[in-house]
Amino acid sequence: MERQKKGIFATEFTTSMKRLLISITFLLGSVALLAQHVIVVKKGDVESLLAAIDEANNRNASKDAEPLFILIPDGYYDMGDRVLTRISGHRVALIGQSTEGTIIRNKPDVKTESISKTAVLQNRGWGNYYQDLTLRNDLDYYHVEPDGRAVCLQDKGNRTICNRVRMLSYQDTYYSDNEKCQHYMKDTEIHGTIDFICGAGDVWFERCRIVTEKRTLDGSGNNIIAAPRTADTQWGYIFNRCTIENKVSTFYYGRGWHTKPMCVWLHTRLLSPDKLLAERYDPKAMKQSKCYFWEYGTTDANGHDIMPQSNVVTFTLRDDTLPYQTETVLTKQEAEKYQMKNVFTDWQPDKELKQWEKQGKKLKKRHKLN
Repeated sequence: MERQKKGIFATEFTTSMKRLLISITFLLGSVALLAQHVIVVKKGDVESLLAAIDEANNRNASKDAEPLFILIPDGYYDMGDRVLTRISGHRVALIGQSTEGTIIRNKPDVKTESISKTAVLQNRGWGNYYQDLTLRNDLDYYHVEPDGRAVCLQDKGNRTICNRVRMLSYQDTYYSDNEKCQHYMKDTEIHGTIDFICGAGDVWFERCRIVTEKRTLDGSGNNIIAAPRTADTQWGYIFNRCTIENKVSTFYYGRGWHTKPMCVWLHTRLLSPDKLLAERYDPKAMKQSKCYFWEYGTTDANGHDIMPQSNVVTFTLRDDTLPYQTETVLTKQEAEKYQMKNVFTDWQPDKELKQWEKQGKKLKKRHKLN
């Protein structure tokens, strides 16, 4: 009987140990799997940030890759005169510790001044996510002639989401550089002077803050916010429940770039409505005078309705040729067609944002970046 008891205990002990080992192996495997999908940048170390981006590009070269998170502690990540740092990986999330504290900056040589050669980051991936960080382009705008194009985010990818991202520059700050792209921005802040939200595709700006800096060093001249060049998509730029803040200069909502420029401002809050020029849109287009520009539900800083009943604009090219006259104020029924489900028929970026944000919050807490 004694031998039999020992045998039973030995068997039970062996079985329990096996289960424990299996559980530990599974747990370690899960932790390792999680670690493989998170890269934590060294605080304030720009080389660590660049290495993390390179690693993410290599790991997530496939559009079917699992989501990969790059966590960036608060710090000043100075890229110097480096431009076009490329994010080519797919489903990559760059998440900073805080919007004001995580700053990624470059200062291009003035000789490289260009919409296509100056970007802090150039996104080429699909389904990428940016949150809680500042992109700053410090090209010497006020001392470059004739233009001072300096991009913060040049987006050649598709279905990018920006959440609480701040972009600081002057001309061409944000550039959607893909004719068929769809992008979504929420609670994002974009600064600039002229054409500082420009490009192609359907881009939805939800509750964003648009800040116009002084147009010239002495404050003279007019700002122009948007310059769409819509071509292969149906909707163009949609600004919904955004706030426009003015530093000094008067401004237009936008002007036509080329192809079929489309832009609409819905329920916009103007902190300085007296700074909005009478035509509201610049009547002098660059390469296409047939502009599809609209507005609805505009209010002042206190929420009072300041929407005109009608605003007919005659757009022309800069040499006053090819006039195109159109009403720019929408009716309530016309404005109601601008819903996210209509613009993005097979994509729900608002829900994706919540998923990214939820997972990012957990990871930031785990890595003490909350």
